Amino acid sequence: MMPAPSVLFVCHTGSISGAELVLIDLVQPWAGEAAFLFEDGPLHQALAAKGLKVRVSRWGEGLSDVRRDSSILKAFPLIGRLGAIIAELTREARRHDVVYANSQKAFVLSAVAATLARRPLIWHLHDIISSEHFGATQRRVQVALANYCTAKVVVPSQAAADAFIAQGGRKELVAIVPNGLDVPPDASTPLEIRRELKLPEGPLVGVFSRLAAWKGQHIVLQALAKTPGVSCIIAGAALFGEEPYAEKLNRMVADLGLGDRVHFLGQRNDVPRLMRAVDAMIHPSIDPEPFGRTLVEAMLADVPVIATDAGAASDILEAGKAGTLVPPGDADALAAAITKVMSRPPELAGQLHYAEARARSHYSVDQMLQTVSNLIGRAAAGAPV
Repeated sequence: MMPAPSVLFVCHTGSISGAELVLIDLVQPWAGEAAFLFEDGPLHQALAAKGLKVRVSRWGEGLSDVRRDSSILKAFPLIGRLGAIIAELTREARRHDVVYANSQKAFVLSAVAATLARRPLIWHLHDIISSEHFGATQRRVQVALANYCTAKVVVPSQAAADAFIAQGGRKELVAIVPNGLDVPPDASTPLEIRRELKLPEGPLVGVFSRLAAWKGQHIVLQALAKTPGVSCIIAGAALFGEEPYAEKLNRMVADLGLGDRVHFLGQRNDVPRLMRAVDAMIHPSIDPEPFGRTLVEAMLADVPVIATDAGAASDILEAGKAGTLVPPGDADALAAAITKVMSRPPELAGQLHYAEARARSHYSVDQMLQTVSNLIGRAAAGAPV
């Protein structure tokens, strides 16, 4: 039996958001291997707890605050630091059989480092490559590097695959590997969780994602202004230079008179548990998402889902069979959907049962680990991936 390949996992941030949660699950079979982070933070401790040897760049602090839609000119002052990170990465890559880049920023530098180190590179693409998310030059650079420097591009959905190919990405490079989730059991009752958070009684919806304009929390606030009597928890923080948007949300709450109904919980590491307290989970992104972890978490928690019909949401919810879909950015449609779900229509019970069964059969961690491990093994062996 061939020994398992040695893998270097690379991520640009030390914070933990959706893509990093996937990485934490992905590294489970690779205890004893290494991770390289551009910045320090909670992800360092989470990966170390999985048995990885974690190294943090000397030069990467603050790079995660460079917005992904920034122009190349805005990144020009960072060229010296980027070169230093590439040198660090190249040295690390030479100690391993495969480099696994877990984010767009990590991928760009890993592509150069892996090429210099002559090591195969796998890019786990957690984004929709489109004009809504990236500038034209960024898109061209990403796709060109992917076409010439990667053994495989892993994407979580058909929507992410289609976007990559539409920008010129080679179809044969793409492997669709849905994100897997294992939600630990929790004995807390919804009432206990609400009391713990000091939440009022009555209808309650929840939004669970980092605070960013394209995530659409402002649309939820507009919809809540049209649905009296419904309260909302918003779990998430502004992680990547998006503090002005968080300030805007707080102003909107005051301006719309929602101060007693909207509760900001900040960044949380117990989202599946919090979902048990809400009567519906809202996924309000106004731009296409490559996946939607919270959709699956809600499906597993037996919580009704209301999501915008963009990106992977339609696939995950099977065109509305496993949840309610509304047009992106439409506060009126969202308000109507909230009102309908809060009324608990007769068909809701069947939808919830179907959603939970679909989540368990399509989005398991074991399936994800097996597929990715096979891709890494083939890349290390030099076989077509």
